[in-house]
Amino acid sequence: MKKNILIIGSGGREHAIGWKLMQSKNIGQLYFAPGNGGTSALGKNIPIASDNVEELLRFAKTAHIDLTIVGPEVPLSLGIVNKFTKENLPIFGPTKEAARLETSKAWAATFLKRHNLPHPVSEIFDDPESALAYSKKFNSNVVIKADGLCQGKGVFVCNNMGDAQQAIQSLMVEKIFGSTGGRIVIQEKLIGKEISVMVFSDGTRVAPIIAASDYKRLKNNNQGPNTGSMGSLAPSSNASIQQLKTIYQLLGRIVECMRQEGIIYRGVLYGGMMIASGKPYILEFNCRFGDPETEAQLPLLTSDLLSIIEACIDGSLSPRLVSFSHQTCVCVILAAPGYPGIYKKNIPIHGLEKLHNQSVIVFHAGTSKEKSKTMTTGGRVLGITACDQTKEKARTKVYTLIEKHIRFTGMQYRTDIGL
Repeated sequence: MKKNILIIGSGGREHAIGWKLMQSKNIGQLYFAPGNGGTSALGKNIPIASDNVEELLRFAKTAHIDLTIVGPEVPLSLGIVNKFTKENLPIFGPTKEAARLETSKAWAATFLKRHNLPHPVSEIFDDPESALAYSKKFNSNVVIKADGLCQGKGVFVCNNMGDAQQAIQSLMVEKIFGSTGGRIVIQEKLIGKEISVMVFSDGTRVAPIIAASDYKRLKNNNQGPNTGSMGSLAPSSNASIQQLKTIYQLLGRIVECMRQEGIIYRGVLYGGMMIASGKPYILEFNCRFGDPETEAQLPLLTSDLLSIIEACIDGSLSPRLVSFSHQTCVCVILAAPGYPGIYKKNIPIHGLEKLHNQSVIVFHAGTSKEKSKTMTTGGRVLGITACDQTKEKARTKVYTLIEKHIRFTGMQYRTDIGL
C-alpha cells in the first residue's frame, strides 16, 4: 500500500530525505512542512512552521498521513513525537525525554558521567564567576557550551583567557541566546580528529549509518567563524575501521543505557565524536539526521529508507536492512553573503536549470520559488552533491559544475571540502 508521508522541516536534510524516499515503491504523496524551493518539486509544501506542533498534528489527521518524519530538533524538544504517538499517528524520531541528549547539554553530560561513557571532563555552571574560575584550571583551553538549543551556534572553542571570558559574558551575562545560555557546560578541549557517526535505532537494536566528516568553519583550512556547516564527506577517513566499530558499539550502548533508565530511543542517534590519542570521545549528541551530513550519506544508501524507518518505529530493526555503496559522496554548501552572521535574503539564483541531467544532485536549503525564479531565503542556500568511485572524482564533479553554472550575488563556499 502506498503511503502518504509528512516531512517536517525546511532544510537540505529534509530535501535529501524526501529525495531518497521517492526511490521507494511504496510512496504515495509527499508533504513538506514548510519545505523549500526544492522540495516543491518532490511533493507539496504546506505552510506550517516546524515548531507549530498542534497545527502539524491537525494536518496529519486531516490529510490522512501514514508516517511523519521529523527533521529539525525544535519540534522534538516540544514533544511532537509524544503527541503524535498519543494519537496513534506513526512518527519517526525520539520522544521529548529521549531528545534531552541534544536539547540539554547539561543533561547529556550527567548521563555520560552516570554511565561511565567516554567524554571530555565536563562541569555544569549556573553563575559566571564559578565558570570563569573553573576555566582557568585548564588555562582557558576549554570548550564552553550553552545548555539549551541555539541553532548550532551555542558552542565556543576557547584558546585563551580572553576567549573564555567573552564566551561566558556573552552566554550568561548578555544572554545572547536568552535563557538557553543561563546554564553552561565547560569541557576540557580535546585535540584530535572529529567525525560524525550515526545509527538508526528501534529502542533496542541499532544499525550503522555510513560515517561522515563535517566542515564547520566558514573558510578553507578550517579558518573563520563556526557555521552550521559548509559541507560534508562520506565515508569519513577520520577514523579507522576498528575505531568506527568501537564507536558504533558505543552508540548501541547509549541506547541500552537509555532503556535502562526507562527511556526508549527510536530514530537516528548522532554522535559528534573526537578521536584523541586513538580513542573515541563523545563531544555531543544530535537526535536526528545531521545537516549537511545527510546530503552526503543518503545518496550512498542502497537499501530502502522507508523500510528502515518503519522497522525503527515497530521495533524490528536489523543491520541487514541497511546497506551503502562503496562510492564516495561530497556535498558543498553554497551560502548567502554575510553568513553565518546577518545574511542577505531574496537574491536570485542563476544557473540551476543547467544542472538538470548533470552528474550532481542539488539539495535546496534556504530557497524559495517565486514563479520561475529561485530565490535565497536562508544562510545556507544549496548543497551541491556528487558521488563517484573516488573522492577526487566526486570533488571534480561538484566544483566543476558550481564554477561553471551556479551564481548568486555574494555567494560563499569552501573549495577544500573532501580534502
